[in-house]
Amino acid sequence: MKHPYNLQLDALKSAYANHAFSPRELIQALRERALQLNPEYKLFIHILTEEELAPYLANLEATGPESLPLYGVPFAVKDNIDLAGVPTTAACHAFSYIPAKNATIVAQLIALGAIPIGKTNLDQFATGLNGTRSPYGLCRNSVLAEYPSGGSSAGSALAVALGLASFALGTDTAGSGRVPAALNNLIGLKATKGLISTAGVVPACRTLDCTTFFTATALEASKLLALTARKDPEDEYSRANVGWNTGRSFGIPASGFKFGVPKQLEFLGCAESQALFERSVSTLETMGGIAIEIDFSAFLEAAKLLYEGPWVAERYSVVGELIENNPEAVLPVIRDVLQKAPTATAVQAFRAQYKLQALKVKTDAILANLDFMITPAYPRPVTLAELAAEPVKRNSDLGTYTNFMNLLDYAAVAVPAGFMRNGLPSGVTLFGRAFCDQYLLSIADSFQRTSKLPLIGQFEFTAAPPTTLAKNDRSQLLVCGAHLDGLPLNWQLKDKGGQLLKKTQTSSAYQFYALAGSPPKRPGLRRVATGGRSFEVEIWEIPTQELGAFLNDIPAPLGLGKVELIDGSWVTGFICEDYALETADQISQFSGWRDYLQHQ
Repeated sequence: MKHPYNLQLDALKSAYANHAFSPRELIQALRERALQLNPEYKLFIHILTEEELAPYLANLEATGPESLPLYGVPFAVKDNIDLAGVPTTAACHAFSYIPAKNATIVAQLIALGAIPIGKTNLDQFATGLNGTRSPYGLCRNSVLAEYPSGGSSAGSALAVALGLASFALGTDTAGSGRVPAALNNLIGLKATKGLISTAGVVPACRTLDCTTFFTATALEASKLLALTARKDPEDEYSRANVGWNTGRSFGIPASGFKFGVPKQLEFLGCAESQALFERSVSTLETMGGIAIEIDFSAFLEAAKLLYEGPWVAERYSVVGELIENNPEAVLPVIRDVLQKAPTATAVQAFRAQYKLQALKVKTDAILANLDFMITPAYPRPVTLAELAAEPVKRNSDLGTYTNFMNLLDYAAVAVPAGFMRNGLPSGVTLFGRAFCDQYLLSIADSFQRTSKLPLIGQFEFTAAPPTTLAKNDRSQLLVCGAHLDGLPLNWQLKDKGGQLLKKTQTSSAYQFYALAGSPPKRPGLRRVATGGRSFEVEIWEIPTQELGAFLNDIPAPLGLGKVELIDGSWVTGFICEDYALETADQISQFSGWRDYLQHQ
């Protein structure tokens, strides 16, 4: 029997505020339910005892629900991530150790009020995408017993899908935070490399590993990312977040976003997977998106490097000594995956890096003209029987559209896309440039609300949709004079990666002036309470990181401010200080700067 608790973040916050139940009552109920389900699903390697939970509950009872953003929120921890005082096994008995302190991300979450409920099962050493490669038992799917949960973050996905945790921590090197999300009707956030600390995480590939979140909704993943995206001095691969990727950037995607759809798609004969993917593309178009077909070959070529190239040696650097000294401690399938690693050479490693860099130049160029891309989460689901018969081949199938992501340094989020006729969940992946995580989550949130697919546990959305526009790493800029396309200063935009988005008009609240001074001639735009009219302008898009340099090149009396468009929206654009208009010619009788120039 399912417990009655809605574990969405805002639902829990409301319940605690209304004293509907206490964290102690909730955690006790979840613990009992976990003990009941674990023999069937094998999702936990260690469920925290009442004694182990006591300090967390006591700390919460000494404060109140209004004091901590994640007060009393239960979460699960993949068992390659350290939880102080509890064994970290990485699904290997011989490797097990008891950490003295928490992984950075675990420490952050506990400090925010969240309560760890257990350590979750995984493909041994996070090497696998299916959830069956563990001496602690294989993890079946949350919906259909004949399918796997997906891995390697198998138990973490199940903890959320089965209603035992509000969210769970996983890791993702080759797709481990996205494949199990898709197979269990979840959001799986694989944020930009280094954005969430990996200090205290058992490495798979240290240079590629990401810590991930599993949630029921994209909104919850956005909140968790905003709370935890911090540069960590204990993680050499940690990266500071940027201003356009904070929680304030989460919002409603503006209509007209461009998304890439691969030409080269393989569904391995599964018509249902193809139909669900095509429906997802249609959903994005319903949201106002523009689908653009792209050549996907460079992405697929990069994906092959992860297991066919020297990055396997990076995995071996973690577990190789154990394999050499105690081979029986490591599962045969893991040994098979890593068997070529000892023969990899430094020459091969450098050649692979050169090849990867050449491919990244190609893929970056494709993404530069898009807001994001969509792919299937995997070509088709595979059954437990198929995995048993061909463990390496079928696991590889699941990674077709995931393996390239960290090699190419992109952000990604898995989003539920519907259900097969047999009820099995399916998903798609949205991915884009590094540090566009909150934008991708905004798209995912709108996708979930537009598709109206049921959430786990059949709960409805309990949080209202956002009211502000989503932001990514591109800024819109209104130009009205010498920076217009083809005019003398337009090169300043194009040199900074600017692209023309559209031609439009201001609202009818402006007057237009031709400023005095030497060539090139420039206009001044002035907002007025009465006597204004509308003028022709262009909206350009430039990388946000270039906006400051562009602003520094703007001479007085011009500057950047907010300009109202004819549709009532506001955009950053050129404005003029009033003192310069005293010696300027008013040219408001013209429709815009081009019209004025044509009459000179």
